[in-house]
Amino acid sequence: MKATIAPLRLSNGVAPASRIRSRAPLRLGLAGGGTDVSPYSDDFGGAVLNATIDRYAFAFIESSPDGHIHFIASDLESDERFPLDLKALDDAKLVLHAAVYRRMIRDFGGGEPLAVTVRTSVDAPPGSGLGSSSALVVALVEAFRALLDLPLGPYEVAHLAYEIERIDLALSGGKQDQYAATFGGVNYIEFMADHRVIVNPLRVSRTVLNEFETSLVVCFTGVSRRSEAIIDQQREGMTQKSPRTLESLHQLKADALEMKQALLRADISRMAKVLDHSWKAKKETASGISTGTIEKLYDEAIAAGALAGKVSGAGGGGFMMFIVPPEKRLKLVRSLTQAGGLAEGVKLTSNGVESWIWAG
Repeated sequence: MKATIAPLRLSNGVAPASRIRSRAPLRLGLAGGGTDVSPYSDDFGGAVLNATIDRYAFAFIESSPDGHIHFIASDLESDERFPLDLKALDDAKLVLHAAVYRRMIRDFGGGEPLAVTVRTSVDAPPGSGLGSSSALVVALVEAFRALLDLPLGPYEVAHLAYEIERIDLALSGGKQDQYAATFGGVNYIEFMADHRVIVNPLRVSRTVLNEFETSLVVCFTGVSRRSEAIIDQQREGMTQKSPRTLESLHQLKADALEMKQALLRADISRMAKVLDHSWKAKKETASGISTGTIEKLYDEAIAAGALAGKVSGAGGGGFMMFIVPPEKRLKLVRSLTQAGGLAEGVKLTSNGVESWIWAG
């Protein structure tokens, strides 16, 4: 498949002043995180339950003003400029931007570089534990899909984003974040060998979602973490068939199914019990998942009325999430903030990655 873009024009005859815009939601990992990582998912099959929230990764593409390639990450205050040469992108510091550009041009653009400006931002810091890096890759892939007018469905977008991160860039991690960001909503996602993935959207009434949403509090620990070391340690335990690691991962997979059933039964208190049990199991999969700061915030949350909590993502920092009776929600937010965290509520979202053309 080959798509070309005339100089100073984007796809479908869009004028130079127009912009391709896309956004992909971040997610909360409710249960099963870690079982989407190979080789566990290949050998045993993984399952996760996650929900997208009102935090986004954004990607904008427009015609370049000077005939060069521009990568701009507004939230990171990074701005890079390259000649129309794919080899020049080897020096890019914005590696996600460069990897998506290179892959999309190679596979769908006939290998001919395009003079465009790619601008991004994310509603969470790197290492947040909200799947922000993968959501950014999904947003970038979707923006290029729209730019090149490609007939790619959601499974193809998610798998392409996964390949760019995990294969092209060899970044450690699993598969759930790309599929959560692409599909959006509350999903029970199954991972099998040979990259087979099944996304099961949950049909949950608005009343139950409202109650669950009002029972959620997230808290930024103040520490952005790199998840690679934790994930690599988990993968080593999987590869070596460590009984401790495998037993914990088996439990996490079972917890994903149990939490899904609790949500479908509108049993929020049971979800909290599963969350608590799952957090204890998760800490057994690798060292460094919990820290002194995380334990302090966890203890403060329980004292303030939270029913349960855990780190969202691999661990070591980033965001924590808590389930709390709605009437105690404000007290929990205030207590966590006073303890040094940055706590707030979140809204659940139903849409996955979206793209549009803006001529304003």
